[in-house]
Amino acid sequence: MDEERSKEPRIADFPAMVLRGEALPPPVARFIGFEIVAVEKGRVEVSFESDERHFNPMGTVHGGILCDVADAAMGMAYVSTLEPGETFTTLELKINFLKPIRKAKLRATGRVVKRGRTVGLAECDIVDEQDSLVARASSTCMTLRGEQAAGR
Repeated sequence: MDEERSKEPRIADFPAMVLRGEALPPPVARFIGFEIVAVEKGRVEVSFESDERHFNPMGTVHGGILCDVADAAMGMAYVSTLEPGETFTTLELKINFLKPIRKAKLRATGRVVKRGRTVGLAECDIVDEQDSLVARASSTCMTLRGEQAAGR
């Protein structure tokens, strides 16, 4: 049984597996239309091309869409640091919207700022094609183990 478990992919490998095409992206990525373009431990970069389907009534990208993209980048960055038997959950999420966006190619870079035993902090910058900051987000994450992690 231990030998079988050692062959199972670790949750921390998930972002890299998606990048290599060895795993399907999460459903929210397919729904919104973003994709992982770079992965290293504690850092994940996501690309996203916005269009009219992402617009709010004012004709700009809805803040919730930008929040989803940032949350995914930060979450996958945090996932990349997890040890076997660990999962995580988000405790708090904050985002600052710095400029309106319409149709654009955006890049969201999530990075783990601090990974403690139980609580960690991740940040994400979303930039446009000119490398101009569109939004900045932060997330407080809690690492789960044992019974807390079961089924997650």
